[in-house]
Amino acid sequence: QVQLVESGGGLVQPGGSLRLSCAASGSLFSINVIGWYRQALGKEREWVAAITMDGKTIYADSVKGRFTVSRENAKNTIYLQMNSLRSEDTAVYYCNKYPPWNSWGQGTQVTVSS
Repeated sequence: QVQLVESGGGLVQPGGSLRLSCAASGSLFSINVIGWYRQALGKEREWVAAITMDGKTIYADSVKGRFTVSRENAKNTIYLQMNSLRSEDTAVYYCNKYPPWNSWGQGTQVTVSS
């Protein structure tokens, strides 16, 4: 099983931007669809966005038009560009297969606050 490691989180003001990275230990082509997920404190983990092997993307309604998922196959890395961030985007963000494996990485914390 390919291991996925998230990075790039941090503290940002409302309206700001962040880019998250998801680095794979092996080839991304072993996974048909990769998703980004998030879990806010006290809430269930939710799906945010996904990208297929050939670059097709889908988004949850809550982030559509603000977030962009992309992939760089040469670096075995998936990105999540997050713009116009809101306080409700505060969460730990994870990448995983879509639908997800049972095991999850440590994620990366995104905090949107003034």
